[in-house]
Amino acid sequence: MGCGTSSTPPPHYHSIRKSKKAQSINQGSIAPAGTAFKSAVLIQRWYRRYVAQLEVRRRCTWSIFQSIEYTGEQDQIKLYDFFNFLMDHFTPDSKERNFICRMFTEEENLKDTELEKYCDYESIEVPESYMGPKLTFPLKPSHAAALVESFKQKQQLHARYVLHLLNETRKHLKQLPNIKRIMTSYSKEITICGDLHGRLDDLFLIFYKNGLPSAEKPYIFNGDFVDRGKQSIEILMILFAFLLVYPKSVHLNRGNHEDYIVNLRYGFTKEVMKKYKVHGKKILKMLQSVFSWLPLAAIIDQKILITHGGVSDSTDLEMLSKIKRHKFASTLRPRKKKDKMSKIEEKTDQGKCTNGENTLTVASSWQPPRSGSFSYSSSPSLLPNYKGKRSASSPTTMTTDRKEISQRVKQAVDKELVKCRRQVGFTETIREPGSPVSVSDSESESGEMQEYDMDNEDRKQIVDILWSDPIAQDGCKSNTVRGGGCYFGPDITEKILRKHGLQMLIRSHECKQEGYEFCHNGKVLTIFSASNYYEVGSNKGAYVKLGHDLVPHFVQYQANKTTNNLTMRQRVSTVEASALRALREKLFAHKSGLLNEFKRYDKNKTGYITLNDWATALESVLKLGLPWRMLRPQLVRNATDGLLKYKEWFDELSVCQTTRENIQSSLLEALYRNRSDLETIFRIIDSDSSGLISFEEFHHTWRLLSSHLKIEVSDDAIANMARSIDFNKDGNIDINEFLEAFRLADRPHTEDKEPDL
Repeated sequence: MGCGTSSTPPPHYHSIRKSKKAQSINQGSIAPAGTAFKSAVLIQRWYRRYVAQLEVRRRCTWSIFQSIEYTGEQDQIKLYDFFNFLMDHFTPDSKERNFICRMFTEEENLKDTELEKYCDYESIEVPESYMGPKLTFPLKPSHAAALVESFKQKQQLHARYVLHLLNETRKHLKQLPNIKRIMTSYSKEITICGDLHGRLDDLFLIFYKNGLPSAEKPYIFNGDFVDRGKQSIEILMILFAFLLVYPKSVHLNRGNHEDYIVNLRYGFTKEVMKKYKVHGKKILKMLQSVFSWLPLAAIIDQKILITHGGVSDSTDLEMLSKIKRHKFASTLRPRKKKDKMSKIEEKTDQGKCTNGENTLTVASSWQPPRSGSFSYSSSPSLLPNYKGKRSASSPTTMTTDRKEISQRVKQAVDKELVKCRRQVGFTETIREPGSPVSVSDSESESGEMQEYDMDNEDRKQIVDILWSDPIAQDGCKSNTVRGGGCYFGPDITEKILRKHGLQMLIRSHECKQEGYEFCHNGKVLTIFSASNYYEVGSNKGAYVKLGHDLVPHFVQYQANKTTNNLTMRQRVSTVEASALRALREKLFAHKSGLLNEFKRYDKNKTGYITLNDWATALESVLKLGLPWRMLRPQLVRNATDGLLKYKEWFDELSVCQTTRENIQSSLLEALYRNRSDLETIFRIIDSDSSGLISFEEFHHTWRLLSSHLKIEVSDDAIANMARSIDFNKDGNIDINEFLEAFRLADRPHTEDKEPDL
């Protein structure tokens, strides 16, 4: 046999071949694996960019909503500062005087016996056909639970039971301290809820998740139960019922919206009058007193302070605990000064007098108090200096003449004040016209002045804890955004907590996207329980539970089921559309001011301005603090080479749903801009709550408002406007039809589409 090659391969041949084949397969699979990894990185990068852009849109939307909301609160305070001024400096011989006095007739607190007589629930009969919930007192747990179920079935509680429940609640609240001391235990947690604002579905969801209030499930509801939502009265009835059933386990704090003047603007007054047309005024009057008796704060285990707004550098819990809180039915305007008579008498020496008439003239230009704080002291005198004819008589004669004139003016003013006080039902004893001022009178007035100063200090304490907001920077300054209260920094929080031996502040008052938020190094917690506050999908609601260890546990929710079926993009787009609609209405309402500002930048009168100038002008006029350059793609559709044709831009924003040719454009614009102020005044002067006001009342309303806003509106323009909105020509104006007649509607854009991301 020779040594030639063998047809049988060597033993290791197959192993070598297999290893090469495996190597070839592995090399082939490396390329797809690398591509997949790169693809995953690109997708992840794209998704992060997508989410970031959605977050930017969400934050811009949030800024729009909050800026518009806080601007409304600021306008509300300015309006009532103006009313304060009018009440202190009115013209005695004028129709406006009577008009203003009548506007504030409802403000005076009735005495206990008078209030119970006025709101006599026993005289109200419940018809046999009534199928709603019924209450018997003293209430039992079953009554409160049945009330919840009845409201779930959209039933309405009869006015008799509403007034009876309010009366019993008022009696209970009067026994409570300003600051409630609450203790926890190992066996049960305490649940703290923030703003509800008339969102009954949120309250139902809280009870569904957490259980109804009971001795084993204590609750603290931290104010702002009413306004904005449509079921505020139902929320109050439920909370008050459980408060009476479990007085040691249910605790209610007052919020800044538990204020009858705030309710005029933000919907609660309107809601009550709509649901209880016959007895609505009695219910509102009783609620005014109930709100004034709500406690101001709570302290848990001597460690956690719970109050609606926050604190300021002057917050003193010891002082707060001693305040007669019921004296402040509204924090928006000071209580009437008892020494007003003597003050006006002193000012009349500077009053303008004319032969044969005793008149007191008020300067036409009124400057509101500094934005950002309530006017705790009386408005400065704006009465013009006395400008009589000079005489060649001796100084003694001039002095005598001035004294005689002053005495006549004093008598006239005293007489008018007596008449005015009687009209509005003031019960204070005042000096008869012409009677001399005795020593006892002077001492009394001095004491009353001190009492007034104390009232103002007490009011400031209450305003600060109801209206204030935390900020990241140290210090304490006026809350210029809301118009009331203050901004308090981490150092103020630390100072107040250390001063009173506390560890943490829990507050509400601000909508938060997640329903809660920590700040000030974890020492301030904001809890907000009204979900979908600005728009469906805008925010979650939340409540917090505290055990004996005082470690917070949060529960978040959204009451609207449709939000669970929406993608993140759809939620952001829905909320964004609503915010932009509100912003466009704001822009239209300031059209004249914006056009003037645009023309200032358009020096060559080309009709065009740059987009940078556009953004600067918007902030200069509106002062909303918004990122206008980021909002430009949503607000500006056509801008060639970075230039905007600003007159056409207004036409693209929005159109008036109902225009009246016989109403001047400046007046129409003023209507849009001050619609909330108008509605507030309308609600006040609609004495019979009929929803109708006369032409004369409408005229006085506009005269007051034009003075407040410093705008010129002719009597003819007001008359033309009144006639144009008197739809049935009966000489009266329907409030709701009036508001609807001047509502902005979006102009449909066929080119509307989602911005590319």
